[in-house]
Amino acid sequence: MTEQSKKESRKRRKRERRAQKSDLDRKLDGLGWGLFFIWIGTVMLMDLGAGVALLGIGVITLGVQATRKFWDLKIESFWVVMGLVFFLSGIWSLFESKLPLVPILLIVVGLVVLVMTFRRKRRKNT
Repeated sequence: MTEQSKKESRKRRKRERRAQKSDLDRKLDGLGWGLFFIWIGTVMLMDLGAGVALLGIGVITLGVQATRKFWDLKIESFWVVMGLVFFLSGIWSLFESKLPLVPILLIVVGLVVLVMTFRRKRRKNT
């Protein structure tokens, strides 16, 4: 086997792996959206309330991202954050907390932004 044919074979295998990942990526997206609509319909039909709805949406969202990690696909950090927000909102609602969730989330987001800002500067300087 010549060097050229080895390169072509590697390129072909790489394209095939990319196509398989792309197909799996689409299927996971479809799975997530399908579960989302089934869940919302079930919650509405059974009148389970907003807390249970949010909790389930968070579990579905985080589950899809965990599956992406398992199959070695790129994790979508936006959806990880949104899954955590949905999950936390559901728990917050179920426990009927007297503390307001949105201001607390805004404070946490602000703290994360500050920490990330200073961590980036320190990495660039070292």
